[in-house]
Amino acid sequence: MALHWTSGLAVAVTAALAVSVLFPTGVAGHPLPPATGMLFPQFYQHTCPQLQEVVSAIVAKEHAKDPRMAASLVRLHFHDCFVQGCDASVLLDADGSGRFQTEKRSNPNRDSLRGYEVIDEIKAALEHACPHTVSCADIVAVAARDSTVLTGGPGWEVPLGRRDSLTASLSGSNNLIPAPNDTLPTITAKFHNQGLDIVDLVALSGAHTIGDSRCVSFRQRLYNQNNDGRPDPTLNPAYAAKLRGRCPKSGGDQILFALDPATQFRFDNQYYKNILAMNGLLNSDEVLLTQSHETMELVKSYAASNELFFDHFAKSMVKMGNISPLTGHSGEIRKICRRINHH
Repeated sequence: MALHWTSGLAVAVTAALAVSVLFPTGVAGHPLPPATGMLFPQFYQHTCPQLQEVVSAIVAKEHAKDPRMAASLVRLHFHDCFVQGCDASVLLDADGSGRFQTEKRSNPNRDSLRGYEVIDEIKAALEHACPHTVSCADIVAVAARDSTVLTGGPGWEVPLGRRDSLTASLSGSNNLIPAPNDTLPTITAKFHNQGLDIVDLVALSGAHTIGDSRCVSFRQRLYNQNNDGRPDPTLNPAYAAKLRGRCPKSGGDQILFALDPATQFRFDNQYYKNILAMNGLLNSDEVLLTQSHETMELVKSYAASNELFFDHFAKSMVKMGNISPLTGHSGEIRKICRRINHH
């Protein structure tokens, strides 16, 4: 189902229906596991059977309007899960009470995280279809999967049953999310902190096969990587020269560049081939090749096998989606994803 974004809404909606067929919300007669606080794909089988269909149709519609949206929705899930677990804390606006500060203003998220309106639209549709049933955290997880499939990537069954947080953490968002200029040991530590290993790190970095990055996130590689006034020696000089044409030494912070210019809107293993050619855009991309033998071998393996990359990416996305969920009676099911319910 490798769709190119230009194929438009008709194909996107067909793909959305295919997604809901591929990943049914439950199997007739399938015994549901006991409520142990574990997530499982059939969680809404009886309470909101139309969940998958509603999410995939809206994701497809928005993706057809804006081909960047798929990458934005995958990233939203990542930035949610790395702060307090996958609890939709990233969606909360400042509530005026001073009890918490919104994660939307953190360094990784400010002027860059997006897709909030798509989640709002899905939530409104689900509140209409099955009121007060589906959590915002689960919507984000399913939207990330659908976005991956729509751009030609792998599919997976999304374990469900997360609940929504009553709080957010600006400091957690600032400190726990890997940054583009972090060293590999720092990025590795931030993944280990979440129970994710080196394979997860390299596989999940492959999400950079789609989406954009801002000039401010890689500028130092073009001009002053090691505080010596020179470009990063691990960046292909021809690529660096091209990037300097649109990313100036100062100003232009928000100018967007494709993370994988070769196949910008297609989810594939081209990202790893780019890294092998020293065409990784971010420092955090290229260090996978240059700073560790173990990560280098994984980059080579994924560059050689799209199938292996897809298999590992899907497994790692499920693993990331399982980080510290609120279940049972913890948290709540928000009515509006941007604010906690009135208690």
